[in-house]
Amino acid sequence: MAAVPRFDPVGLLTLREIRAFVRQSSARGGVVFFGLLYVLGSLFLGGMVALGDIPGGYTFSVVWGGTAGAWNYPGLLIVASWGVVSLPFFATLAMVVVGVGVGYGMTVAFLLAIRLLRPSAGRATSSSAVGTLAGLTPAMLSLVTLGACCSTTAAATAGVGLVAQASGTSAANLLVNNWYLGVFQIVMVWVALLAQEMLLVVYAGLFGASTESSRSTDGASSRTIDTRFLVGGALRIALLGAGVVWALTVAAEWTTINPSTAGAGYWFQWVVQHEVVAGLAIGAALFPTGVYRLLLRARHGLGWVASAVLLVGGLSLLVWVPPPLPAAGVDSLFNEVLGLAGAPSSWGAIAPGPVGGFALYLRWAFEYLLLGGFSTAAAIAPNRAFSLFGRAPLSSDPAVINESSTALGPRAVESLAPNAPSTENLYGAP
Repeated sequence: MAAVPRFDPVGLLTLREIRAFVRQSSARGGVVFFGLLYVLGSLFLGGMVALGDIPGGYTFSVVWGGTAGAWNYPGLLIVASWGVVSLPFFATLAMVVVGVGVGYGMTVAFLLAIRLLRPSAGRATSSSAVGTLAGLTPAMLSLVTLGACCSTTAAATAGVGLVAQASGTSAANLLVNNWYLGVFQIVMVWVALLAQEMLLVVYAGLFGASTESSRSTDGASSRTIDTRFLVGGALRIALLGAGVVWALTVAAEWTTINPSTAGAGYWFQWVVQHEVVAGLAIGAALFPTGVYRLLLRARHGLGWVASAVLLVGGLSLLVWVPPPLPAAGVDSLFNEVLGLAGAPSSWGAIAPGPVGGFALYLRWAFEYLLLGGFSTAAAIAPNRAFSLFGRAPLSSDPAVINESSTALGPRAVESLAPNAPSTENLYGAP
């Protein structure tokens, strides 16, 4: 069996395959074009450039402080005869970073579209290509689309509304603290680029990339697309989306609660109930087999502490938390239900805040039931929890986990074709 590249977290986080793909395709000009297009659009749509007939000469000044948020300074103010250009510090930095990400993402998407539509004698046959494309999970396709959508200011503003609902604050408050809009765009574009990175690694053979990971293409195309596979893909989408939003709500809450003066209850909510639970969901959605193995190894030795933290974080989101913990900042679904029902604070009731109606029910379903339930299940029975991704589980003994298990989750080794190398050791992508 041919050797398969090992999982390289540094290569993943630095988008090594995307950069190599653009370099091999001699498409750096496309990165610059799409990046500049995004930056120019942001300058005008974001109101950073205002055209008009202004008397006087050119002036260039650095603004070191003012009444706006501290994240806007130092800023540049350029006044010319044709208009005014204002460049607040963090807004400009976020615009450039997102512009670079959009440049790479759109260039890669454009090149992949051309290679898929252009006939090639060296490429696999039509039926094989169709089978391989069918192996692209809904999580990847949705993320690539999401990256393009969230690159625009309007879509990012809508996304901030989702975070506002998840955090219990208002979208107006987050938009007043406009640094959050930049953070949201950077995170979402980066997540989309991670999806593209995994797309290139796993399907390198179909896309013509010259990486060793192209050996895994045949194995990907031979998988059976059934109902469990689709349900597992939908679960990964839900975990990834809810996890990203849930992780970002910590920064949203910091717009109303000063973290430097917050008590232990709020820090428990932010670290254990938010970041730990959200980190598990994001990791399980992107790298299910790797996370599954870590959870199994954590059940031995001192690793039980990590499983205990996951269990406490998940259960505390689901069950009732007694007073005075809710007043100290600890959150819980059942306590919010009591608050909505008008129960007294002596029962531990938590007021849901400005979020109400259908949005509140969605928040409970995705952020509390889904994330809290998955964290609890993964801590207690990881074998059963990860089998929800659509494949039969392996033994709960870490020594039995063979290198040939698939990245969609634990899977019986016998179900793999004899000559089909696994993609498990790649970036956890199917």
